[in-house]
This record gives sequence, C-alpha cells and structure tokens, in this order.
Amino acid sequence: MFSKILIANRGEIACRVIKTAQKMGIATVAVYSDADKEARHVRLADEAVAIGAAPSRDSYLVADRIIEACKATGAQAVHPGYGFLSENEAFARRVEEAGIVFIGPKHTSIAAMGDKIASKKLALGAAVNTIPGWNDVIETPERAVQIARDIGYPVMIKASAGGGGKGLRVAYDDQEAFDGFSACRNEARSSFGDDRVFIEKFVEHPRHIEIQVLGDAHGNVVYLWERECSIQRRHQKVIEEAPSPFISEATRRAMGEQAVALARAVKYQSAGTVEFVVGRDQSFYFLEMNTRLQVEHPVTESITGLDLVEQMIRVAAGEPLGFTQAQVQRRGWAIECRINAEDPFRGFLPSTGRLVRYEPPPTTMEAAQPLPDDAVGVRVDTGVYEGGEIPMYYDSMIAKLIVLGQDRNDAIARMRDALNGFVIRGVASNIPFQSALLAHPKFVAGDFNTGFIAEQYADGFRAEDVPHDDPDFLIAIAAAANRAYRHRAAGISGQLPGHGIRIRDSFVVVVKAADGRHRHQPVQVHANGAMRVVVGERTYAIASRWRFRDIRAVGTCNGKPFTAQVERHGLWLRVAHNGRVIDAMVMSERASELARLMPFKPPADTSKFLLSPMPGLLTEIAVQPGQTVQAGERLAVIEAMKMENILTAAQDGVVREVLAAKGESLAVDQPIIAFA
Repeated sequence: MFSKILIANRGEIACRVIKTAQKMGIATVAVYSDADKEARHVRLADEAVAIGAAPSRDSYLVADRIIEACKATGAQAVHPGYGFLSENEAFARRVEEAGIVFIGPKHTSIAAMGDKIASKKLALGAAVNTIPGWNDVIETPERAVQIARDIGYPVMIKASAGGGGKGLRVAYDDQEAFDGFSACRNEARSSFGDDRVFIEKFVEHPRHIEIQVLGDAHGNVVYLWERECSIQRRHQKVIEEAPSPFISEATRRAMGEQAVALARAVKYQSAGTVEFVVGRDQSFYFLEMNTRLQVEHPVTESITGLDLVEQMIRVAAGEPLGFTQAQVQRRGWAIECRINAEDPFRGFLPSTGRLVRYEPPPTTMEAAQPLPDDAVGVRVDTGVYEGGEIPMYYDSMIAKLIVLGQDRNDAIARMRDALNGFVIRGVASNIPFQSALLAHPKFVAGDFNTGFIAEQYADGFRAEDVPHDDPDFLIAIAAAANRAYRHRAAGISGQLPGHGIRIRDSFVVVVKAADGRHRHQPVQVHANGAMRVVVGERTYAIASRWRFRDIRAVGTCNGKPFTAQVERHGLWLRVAHNGRVIDAMVMSERASELARLMPFKPPADTSKFLLSPMPGLLTEIAVQPGQTVQAGERLAVIEAMKMENILTAAQDGVVREVLAAKGESLAVDQPIIAFA
C-alpha cells in the first residue's frame, strides 16, 4: 500500500479523496492554484504545492507541474479526481512513465474508452447496444449540418473529450446544428484542450441511467448497480439517485452485464461508469464510458456500503477486489442534490463571492464511511468553508448533499428537510430549485426523463413556481419569531415607566410583493406555554429552541418536526421553508393601516443599459459606440465558471457608450453598454 499520494484536483473531490486516505493511514499532498491558496483541500492535506495561476489551463491542466510536485514530495501515486486531467490519456501515460502510479484505469483503457468516438466503436465490437450516429471527427460546421440532416433531427452534438455537460448541445434544426457545433468546439478546446466533436441521434423522452463498474488487475470486474441521473438542466446533472425508480430487475441485470462486458473488453482496472440512454420501453443504448470517479458516486456508496475511493486506491496498489458480484449489497434508497453557486431566479447564472455564512445540515454519514449502522442518514461532501470564496475560474459546485432513506419516499422527505437546514449566505444557491424539484408531483411519482426541467420550467424558474402545501406556515413562523423578539425587548432594563415595550396578541404580517401589492395578513399570537399562532382559521402550535443569532430554526409545529430558516433584514424577517421564501414585516393593526397608504417606489429603469447578469470575465465586446444593433444581435461575451455566456440585444437600438473593457472582471448588474 502507498504511504503518500498526491491529489491532482481541487475542491470537493480533493477533500473527498483526502478523507479516505486519512482513514487508510496514507499521507496526502494537495496542489493548488493562486486562487486556491486558502482552499479547504489545501488545509486538509498533509502537504501542499503551488502549481500556477488561477486559470485551470495555467495550473490544474499543466501535467508537468503535477508530475514535478509528485517527485518533489515523494508521492508514490496520483489520484486525479474528476474533471481536469482525470480522463487525459497522455497524462496517465506520462505519470506511469515517471514511475508514479495513476489511481485510475491504465492509459490504454482511457484511450479506448475516454475518447467518446473510439469508445462507441469499441462498444459496437463488444455487442453493446449503441445509438445511430457519426463517429468520425467533423471538421466544419457546414459538415456538421450535413451529417445532422442525414441522421435526422434532433441530434446531439458532443465533444469527444467532454464531460460534466461541457461541450454538449442538442440541435433541432440546421441553425442550431451550425451554432451548436461551433460552441461545442470552443468549449471543448477551452475546458479539455481537445476540440474534436461527434454527432449522434438524440433519443427523445430518454432516461439517463448509468452503471458503476469496478475492475482490478486480476481480471475481476463487477457492477455496483445503477444510478438514475435523468434530472438534468442543460445536460448538467442536478439530482441523482440510486437505485432507479424506472427500470425493472431484468433491465438492471442486462445493463449491468453489458457494462461489465465492455469493461472486460478493455481490461478495465479501477472505478468507472458506463452511461446508457434508456427509452420508454426500457430499450437502452450505450452513451459513453467515464473512466474516472463520478461526481454522483456517493449514492452508490450509500446503498452498497463500499468506499469507492478506497477501492480505487487498493486496485491501483495491485490488490484484488475483496468481494464478488453476488456479494454486492443494495440497501435503502439514496439521493444526491448538487448544491451549486448559481441563482435559479436569474436564469441559473453563476454566483461568485465570499461565503459569509455556511452551515450545512447536521450529518450522520461520512464520505469514507458511507453506510451508517441504522442504514439512514445525511452526508455532505464539500470543498468550501465559511469565510472562503467561490472563485470564478472553476465550476459552481458548493457541496453535494446526500441522504439515505429506507425507501424512495423516505429519502425524498429526508432530503427536503436537509435542504431546509442548509444555510448559505454571500452567494446565491440553487437550493430553492432543488426543493421545488423534490416536491414536484412527477418527480415524486418517478415520472420524468432528461427533458423534465426544460418541459416543466420552460419559461425559467420563478419564486411562484415553488410549491408549498401550507404557505401560511411561513407567516406563522414570522409571527412567532417577531413575538420572541418582542418578548426579549420587553425584558430590557431601564425602560421609562409607562413607555416600555408592551406585548399584544394581535398583529398583522405584511408579506412583501415585488410589485408593491403586499399581503396584509392578521394573526393572533398566544404565548402561554407553547406558542400558538392563529392565521385565518388555522392554528399553529410552534415549539422551537431557535436563538436570535441562528438562521436555522428547528422545532415542531402541531407536533410534527420542521426545519426552517429565519433571519432579520432591517425591519423585515426573511423566512424560508421547502424552497419558498417570504419577506415579512410584523406590525400592529394601526401600523398596517398606515402602511397601506404608503406609495410604491418602482425600481429604476435600466432598459437603456446592458447589465452584467453575473460575476465573470468580460472576454469580448462585439459592438462600438455609434453602432446600430438589432434585437438578438451579439453584444458581449462573459466567461464564468468554465462556461461561455453570450449576451445579446433585447431590442433594436444604437450604442451610445461602451462602459466596460475586454478582460475586466465584472460584478453582477455592472453596466457594460449604454444605449442612446
């Protein structure tokens, strides 16, 4: 067994590998860029080596510096994590040639399976079901359009070296094929240094289901059941679960056996994932093989009890698998939510900055110990900490929230409660969107496919899209919190006689509306013993040990447990529960009457400006002062979190002034262009 390994990655996955290494008594070496010198993975590792500037092309993608770091620290092996160089055949080969062990498959397997074009050809030869498509390199967008026509729309345009949703587009006509091909090549070149693109038929109403495989150097290969990854937004997975609520045992077994056959064909040694697209009739087709650890591996760990990182390390050290296919267990139901730094109410635009507050929910499972004794629990995998920063140079992941339940309904309930208790401030997160998905009737019923989010939220995600079975519960929480504040204020010493704080039972909760038409809801609050809040015809008996400095509020309402979030913003209380957020001001009945008379001040008119919708790097200004532009015309390009975002004109106009320069780091809502 190794005595020291280097993790050639950052963030959550680097921290994840370190945890298992610590459990195994293996020393760890972290590498970091200038942007990550204070990162959590650097703090957790035994040693850390700086490898370059913030952009990944100058640090985490520079193989020479990583190999030099191994030699300088005496690391015997390298774990690549996922992304960056994890599926780079040349890097794996160079590591091996340097006498360092690559904790992953052999470079020959990566070459055969990591390349999406080559892997599809190999799958055909291994009698694995494959999708019709064009598997050779495509040189021009014009040729891409011709091929797409021959295959028949819709088609999927995908970078050969792609992964994580980067370099992937679905095209339904010639224009989308032309533009999608160019965008895929650009993203692939920027993210992976490989701009080869291929095209295949897009199966409509598909499920994305993948099989986890594990092989060793002694010819043993097993599959560790499947993961359901169909809940995706723009080809980025949002929620994953294991097992799948869709496939039958016969389909599960057939997919597993094909995945194993494919792994055997390339003498696969390590953890890997064979991805399939599955039709309504449970017909399935090989999509690609990821020759690395997947982001969503914790759900497999949770239902099997296996530490996949440990298995990868043991296989790399030459050990045989310690179990057979028949011994792979499947217990409970696991769900993972990817908690990303993005604003779901602003089109999921990236949100970078400092984590002013970061309080994950209480956990009962650990990454290196995936299965608790009672077979249920909560786990958080993260690479951040309170006070740390989410930089613009890398992906948007803050954390992965994983729950294990007795069955699917139990897992959904546990996940909703865990999301309620996940406190993130300073950057926006997609937690409200995750909560809405988990409450959606079709998700609860298991009736969804990869187009689910695009279909259900075709016009974007809005606050009113968050379902809640009892919206008045949030009003009751606001009233209860206000009563607690009033009770504390009444106890302050030194108040003038006759002018002290008096606590009444009758209040009005004013719920803020963006258009100024606030809701004024009368409530009654009784605090004799347990607090009882009457909203309309409903009574809420609320018991909680919530303290004023806390954001997370845990307690019971009418005898049932709840977790919510409460915090003050000036005179307003912000209450969040099950994805629904309200801003409420609790006042007397007379104050409510006067508040209704106050005029509404609408927001400033910004229609004459192009504002930056996100923090990011301005990589292109496509117009000049005095230029006439038409609606839909390209104005600027912003790069944030490895994604290229093109800003276009909302209407016809004339450019009056360019207010930002190429190469400038932009803040959200910063003016870029002024129009006449």
